[in-house]
Amino acid sequence: MSTLPRRFVVLLVPEHVVDRSGAAVEDSAVRSAAVEYTGATGASGYPRYAGHGIVADIDPETRTVEALLVDGSELDYGLTALVLEYTPN
Repeated sequence: MSTLPRRFVVLLVPEHVVDRSGAAVEDSAVRSAAVEYTGATGASGYPRYAGHGIVADIDPETRTVEALLVDGSELDYGLTALVLEYTPN
């Protein structure tokens, strides 16, 4: 595996949002957090990222969330976690 990204942005988006009418996915998120690589590997076998109450095992190649805790709990039904590249403002 190549060098791991240091940071990602995790967005929690309602699953029922099908048509955003041209709005960015960030505008549909009910919560977002910049997460940083912890240096650890999660139980899923993927690198662990954490920040702002979110702990996620993320496949850095596909940007897929393999495991996720939000404020110490599993993700609520009806929400989907999406991963974006971190770009500082």
